[in-house]
Amino acid sequence: MIINGPSPHVSKDGPVLIIGSTGFIGRFVTESCLDSGRPTYLLVRPGVTSCHFKSAVIKSFEEKGAITVHGSMDDGDLMEKVFRELKIEIVISAVGGKNILDQLKLVETIKVTGTVKRFLPSEFGHDIDRADPVEPGLTMYAEKRKVRRAIEKAGIPYTYICCNSIAAWPYHDNTHPADVLPPLDCFHIYGDGSVKAYFVAGTDIGKFTMKSMDDIRTVNKSVHFRPPSNLLNINELATLWEQKIGRTLPRVTITENDLLDAAREMRIPESIVASFTHDIFINGCQINFSIEEPEDLDVSSLYPDARFRTIDECFNDFLLKLVENPKVLKQASGNNNNNGIIMPAPKQEAMAIATCT
Repeated sequence: MIINGPSPHVSKDGPVLIIGSTGFIGRFVTESCLDSGRPTYLLVRPGVTSCHFKSAVIKSFEEKGAITVHGSMDDGDLMEKVFRELKIEIVISAVGGKNILDQLKLVETIKVTGTVKRFLPSEFGHDIDRADPVEPGLTMYAEKRKVRRAIEKAGIPYTYICCNSIAAWPYHDNTHPADVLPPLDCFHIYGDGSVKAYFVAGTDIGKFTMKSMDDIRTVNKSVHFRPPSNLLNINELATLWEQKIGRTLPRVTITENDLLDAAREMRIPESIVASFTHDIFINGCQINFSIEEPEDLDVSSLYPDARFRTIDECFNDFLLKLVENPKVLKQASGNNNNNGIIMPAPKQEAMAIATCT
């Protein structure tokens, strides 16, 4: 493929612009970028600072050295000025579903400017050209595919990050399951619970994105995160969590039709999550294809000496949150009996928990 503009060779200290830094994935990517020591610029939309949470996130990044640029990615004149004056070499987009198509204007600006050496669009999930979810997830993937085709047509050097699932309990009705503890009352098991998926810690998504974004081997490639140690089915996840909390929980089957019904409700974003859950744990969208070089690369093969956090370690983090917040356990059990879980001195802090109904 012909590359538009300069050589895709990116300097190790070249400036990076991150769009969507306050989002779930964006926060991990931004943290890793700042830790790498690269000049890190954050594009902040007008009005974002009025949100207390996002404002606090931005402030914490600024304290670590990030520089904020106020504006919108669909403002072509502004973005061209930003790219040229700040000498941006890498652009990483981690915008949410509502803003996927806004990247089309960004693609046009990157092409016109001709100075950006690598673009990582908002992917950070499945290989959207292979996955086939039902609606409404299909519409989101169609939009992401449209962005891919625009990038490729423009000849912009790119890297697609296909990091699969976040290392947490895969709730089918929660948009950010990594923010929620695994169940304490019962497990929802999708289908027969035998279909496996890859689970990746958020910090590793950030870390391996940093490694991939300036690697000459990943130019115009899809980079897949498939750590063998983190390939588990949902029954195995349930057993692991039971071992952590020291008790057995009932398992409730969520059938394929249950997931399809939840998707058909068209409650956004909940129904999108249900459609993706169906694609993962019924269709097996993460495991039903092989990595095909040269277009696809496995991040574990690219960086064999770099270690992934295991799902076991990630569940230890959840266990620590649990023992530091005993009110959560009482909420789940309905009494003060800790059922064998050793609890340290309590710290008063609310923590979300999913329950079975």
